[in-house]
Amino acid sequence: MAAMPGLERFETRWFLPEYRPMRSGDWGIRTDGGVLAQGYWSPARLMMTMPALLRGDDVWMSLSPMEIESQEIGLALSHGHVVIMGMGMGWAAMAAALRDEVTRVTVVERDSDVLAIHRELDLFAQLPDAARAKLRIVQADALEWQADVPVDLLMPDIWLPIVSDGRVEEVRRMQANVQAAEIYFWGQELEIARHARAAGRAFDADGIAATIRAFDLPLIGPDYPGYPEIVATVSQRWMRDRWLPSASLI
Repeated sequence: MAAMPGLERFETRWFLPEYRPMRSGDWGIRTDGGVLAQGYWSPARLMMTMPALLRGDDVWMSLSPMEIESQEIGLALSHGHVVIMGMGMGWAAMAAALRDEVTRVTVVERDSDVLAIHRELDLFAQLPDAARAKLRIVQADALEWQADVPVDLLMPDIWLPIVSDGRVEEVRRMQANVQAAEIYFWGQELEIARHARAAGRAFDADGIAATIRAFDLPLIGPDYPGYPEIVATVSQRWMRDRWLPSASLI
């Protein structure tokens, strides 16, 4: 399909696997074309092909600009042994494995049907041998799994909405078992924004740093170029009515 006149086509530096439409139990893959989609922080652009993971008829996730950009910071800073909580569509694990800075990728997924659909898709076969050799899949609950070797980066992505109450506490539970040197969790910019505002802090470098200290988690991201502006942009675009009451405790 040719790009529509006047619409910018979405491009990304990250590897995107090829998906085929299929069904396995309650889960399935659907591929749509010519979709205008908003980025996590970037303007809406045209997706020529946008695969989605379905549970029943509901979209669980998709390889949209929002989904890709909302993992980009963690991927850009990934190194060493990376643990990804939640298989999803598998692309974040594959993108991490392709980085020279990453030596090992462990994916923790509890849903046997999700694992079955990935066995059938065999997406990892699309990777070079060296990247594929880094990947390990473990069937386990993200809130209970314990690491058996040191972890350099923990990347939890187990939630359906990008904003949910109790997320910081759930990341703390994972970290208590994993003891990762660094963490980047899905939607963390929105959690930083909602907790900063509840505490009366600005979305600047100082306010973000103070909020992260209150989380008591080794979060990465603030050193990413333009991070305060990203926090402000995504909170305006995606928070909607999910702000915390003022003076909420973290």
